[in-house]
Amino acid sequence: MESLEAIKERIEAAVPGAVEIVANQGTAAEHSLALDHASAVRVAEFLRDDPALKLDYCSNVTGVDWLDSVEKVREKVTKEVAGESKEVVEVREIETPGYLESVYHLYSMELKHGPVVLRLRTGNRSDQITAPSLTPVWRAAELQEREIFDLYGIVFENHPDLRRLLMWDEFEDHPMRRDYVEPDDYDYEPTPHDEVLDKARAHHTGEGDA
Repeated sequence: MESLEAIKERIEAAVPGAVEIVANQGTAAEHSLALDHASAVRVAEFLRDDPALKLDYCSNVTGVDWLDSVEKVREKVTKEVAGESKEVVEVREIETPGYLESVYHLYSMELKHGPVVLRLRTGNRSDQITAPSLTPVWRAAELQEREIFDLYGIVFENHPDLRRLLMWDEFEDHPMRRDYVEPDDYDYEPTPHDEVLDKARAHHTGEGDA
């Protein structure tokens, strides 16, 4: 299979400005392609239909929650100190807002190659949590996008059946978010048992209050 750089160049020849390479600094060095929302479906169709790629199988779709982060950067600046210009080191904080991400692993069953990894990122973790669904291109993504919607809260636009998959309908919040706080009230747990049942009993009897 072609290198990711070559694949990116051919994608952009068909859909300009649609992708960027995301480097993976880990041991596997499995780099990926981040897709622009407006062009994501067109890029997906290109990857599926291109004769040299034929990425016809989406094996896995996972969710990732990236929290807000602050990076401290040390930089040298010139300041007036006791009437003299001196070079001093200052620490500046760079804030990066968090976002949610869906990650797709693609293979070609016909050409026996892959994976090519795609990433779709939301605008933030609060009120910009949509991403285009790739289920219309790869049907195998349907249940996996539903799972990500359920556990992470990404709203996949144009998904054919976007509803909770693992949690019950009345459940609130998304339990795979990194800042998720487990409640002590399990009124909506359909079949409480074991530790969940103990916590529910403690909640209703007041034993859990401290």
